[in-house]
Amino acid sequence: MPRTVVIFLLSLIAMPVIAQGNYPEQPVRILVGFTAGVAPDVTGRLLAEKLGVAWGRPVVVENITGAGGNIAADRLAKSPPNGYTLGMIGNGSLVFSPSLYDKLSFDPVKDFSPIAQIFVAANVLVVPSGVPAKTLPELVALARAQPGVLTYAHAGAGTSQHLAAELFKSMAGVDIRPVAYRGTTALLPDLLAGRVSLSFANVVNVVPLVREGKLRAFAVTSASRSAVAPELPTMAESGYPGFEAVPWFGLMAPAGTPAAIVERLHRDTVKVLAQPDVRRKMNDLGLDVIGGTPAEFAAAIERETPRWARVIRQAGIKAND
Repeated sequence: MPRTVVIFLLSLIAMPVIAQGNYPEQPVRILVGFTAGVAPDVTGRLLAEKLGVAWGRPVVVENITGAGGNIAADRLAKSPPNGYTLGMIGNGSLVFSPSLYDKLSFDPVKDFSPIAQIFVAANVLVVPSGVPAKTLPELVALARAQPGVLTYAHAGAGTSQHLAAELFKSMAGVDIRPVAYRGTTALLPDLLAGRVSLSFANVVNVVPLVREGKLRAFAVTSASRSAVAPELPTMAESGYPGFEAVPWFGLMAPAGTPAAIVERLHRDTVKVLAQPDVRRKMNDLGLDVIGGTPAEFAAAIERETPRWARVIRQAGIKAND
C-alpha cells in the first residue's frame, strides 16, 4: 500500500479521537420535554449555565413539550450521537412508558447513553382552596359521593403525576377523571382557578402556592417526607401503604455517543452537581441530588422498569386514562 494512502487512513482514524479530545467545539443543546419553570427545566438550565462556563461554549436548553416528555425523548434518540444534543429525560419516558404504550417510537434502553441521574423529587397532592375537603379522607369521601365528577390535572400521560393519581384512584377506590397538560406550569392556572379538582403536582411548583394559601396540600408521594415541606405526611403515612410515585430525571445522550465524550460529560456534570451553590439551590427547591455513574443510572432503569410494570398492570393504568 502506498505510504500516502496509509497516512491518509491513519488520519481518518485519528480524527474522531482529536475531535473527542477537544469536545465541545460548538454549542450544546439540552432537550427538556416540559414547559419552562418545572423541575427538569430549572435543573437543565442550571446545568447549562455551569457547563457553559466550564467549557467556554454556549449550552442552551430547548423545551420540546408533549406526550409526557416522550416527544423530547424521541427527538434525542434520533439525534446524531456526537455529544452536541443531550436530554433531561425522566422516569416517565424511561420506566413508565414501556408499560403504558403498546408501541414507543424509541427504546429506553437501546436508544440512549446514560450520563448521570440528576435529581429525584416528590409530588404533592393538592386541591384548590375552594374545594370543600379539608383532609385526605374528606377528599376521598367527596370523590366517592360524586363518581366521575371530580377531575385531576397531570403533566402528561406516563408522568409520575399521572401514575400517582391513577395509583391513588386504584388504592382509594374512587373515580376521578384525568385532564392532561404539557407540564405543571401549564396546569397551574386551571388548578388555581378551580377548573380542575386536584393534582399530584411537583413540589417545586406547588409548595410556594400552598404557603400563600392558594392551594391546600394533603400529602407527598415520596417514600419519606420532603425536606422542603416536612409538615406534610407521605401518602403511605396517610393510609396508603407502599404508595410511592416520584419523578426523577437524568442527563442522556443518544446511543452510540463515543465513550470518551460520555465520560467527559459525566465527569463535568458530577462536578457541577457537587458545587455548593448548585446543591443549595436544588435542595431549596425540594430536589434531592443523585449524581452517580452512567452504569448506576442504567441499573436504576433496569431495576425500576419491571417493578412499575407490575404496578401499572395491577392498577390497570393506561396511557389514555
